[in-house]
Amino acid sequence: MTLNLALTTNIKESVSTSEYLQDDLQDNIYEARLKQAYYMYRLFCDCILKSIEDSHEEILKSRLELFFNAYLVNMNLSNCDILDLLLGIQYMPLDKQTFLNVQCFISMLECKFDFIERCLFLYNEHVIWNGLEPTDLQIIYQYLIRTLLPANVETELKGGSVPRNLPSPFAASQNGRFITGPTNLKQAKVVGKVPKVHLFSVGTAKEYHLIIYRSLSATVCLFVKGEVELTLDMFKEVNDFMVFKLVEVVTDIAEFCSKRSVVPSNHPETTPRFIYFDKTNKAYRSTVHLDNKRSGNICCNIESLRIIADMNENKHLLGPVGESIVKTMNEFWVVSKTSNSREFYVVLQQKNASLIEISEEVKKLCDSELKGIFFHS
Repeated sequence: MTLNLALTTNIKESVSTSEYLQDDLQDNIYEARLKQAYYMYRLFCDCILKSIEDSHEEILKSRLELFFNAYLVNMNLSNCDILDLLLGIQYMPLDKQTFLNVQCFISMLECKFDFIERCLFLYNEHVIWNGLEPTDLQIIYQYLIRTLLPANVETELKGGSVPRNLPSPFAASQNGRFITGPTNLKQAKVVGKVPKVHLFSVGTAKEYHLIIYRSLSATVCLFVKGEVELTLDMFKEVNDFMVFKLVEVVTDIAEFCSKRSVVPSNHPETTPRFIYFDKTNKAYRSTVHLDNKRSGNICCNIESLRIIADMNENKHLLGPVGESIVKTMNEFWVVSKTSNSREFYVVLQQKNASLIEISEEVKKLCDSELKGIFFHS
């Protein structure tokens, strides 16, 4: 990847000088995007070394050209930031009974259809059930929320809940459909397009058919062994199961979410914003970003996001536990805390505040937003 630095020209006392805007380009972020591009290629096409061993070099070149001609068009480098470094996953915490309902649904699904080896369950952009290893989940999750789902169900994602004017939750069951596979089971004569993916949780690649079913705001990803031959009857049986079981589960989740809805702050410009990341399970939360679409839809200034990315790159200098605080020229404070494989970044705007006052604000934010998560002092 070749990157060009922006150039600005300053004129002082009739003398023109040029200056490269080196701080506007952060190597660690673009290196992370380059790695993501490879991991995405590996997901669908296996690793490059394996391709060289199994086929001729010209075949590999053709695969690379076919994949990256399509991938690079939607790469969107203009809004890269700290999320590209973290590659985090948003999880949805549920109450015990609702989560048990999801777990029972997944267990019944896997028991009834022995060709399904792994499952992934999302509600909107949040993972609720995961049968993958964290490293595999990271790249699958990015593919789903940034590529596949927005292209297929953008209108539905904006809604985000079960319609309340239906006489019964089952009345919405006709909304369920396969995103990969036959789009219309009643008229389909062939299985249709089902991508194959490669998971690397056991060290070597294992190939799976990726079948994705969408109903209301829920997405169920089914990983079927690559050697299994898919048939229309398989899809019809899975669809019949989903029609009666999935809608019940999604209704419970929607009810739970409606009870936990948060009222937006009346002072968004002065509200502290934070990004939390847990390296052990790749979980993250962000009130800085309003969506996952790399659209530049953020709640703090660009300078603060750049500082956060720099803090992330230099966190090893602080050791396993540390804290750093930066104040910008426009009265923004950026705080970084690292502890127990967790990272916490906070952006505050407080004029004439002291370091002690900023530390107290961050502590209050930890107590209110990250209950039960311990940070060393």
